[in-house]
Amino acid sequence: MRPLLQYNSVIWSPSLIKDIDLIEQIQRRFTKRLRCLDGVAYTGRLRRLNLPSLELRRLHLDSVFCYKIVFGIVHVNSDDLFTFNTAAHTRGHGYKLYKPRCVSSVRRNFFIERIINVWNFLPHTVDFSSLSTFKRSLNRVDFSAFLRYA
Repeated sequence: MRPLLQYNSVIWSPSLIKDIDLIEQIQRRFTKRLRCLDGVAYTGRLRRLNLPSLELRRLHLDSVFCYKIVFGIVHVNSDDLFTFNTAAHTRGHGYKLYKPRCVSSVRRNFFIERIINVWNFLPHTVDFSSLSTFKRSLNRVDFSAFLRYA
């Protein structure tokens, strides 16, 4: 079921809390039906099953796609989408992106706008040397500031 829920999540990712809850409800119902976890809260079930929330998985997929754009793995001109922050002394990693002011609430939910804060939040411990090491190091980052279901 998860591939259907994550299909094109980079293009369309819910921004309204009610939509996030509706999608998360699918995994919530499935994990609740497991015999040994019927009386456990949702976050506890996720911890016991070692499953991330669907919201966290969408955030990871967005981060991986941003990595692919920034490092030229996909055939998209990153200069058309992002502007790199040219400040010489920044905390964290050296691939920070400039976030322009967004005046439209519709535009604020586009991939390009929603990923910049998450990308710039990544700590200096994230390994950018290859895609596989980047994916592994993402698992050690605490994204709870960006999530409804931590």
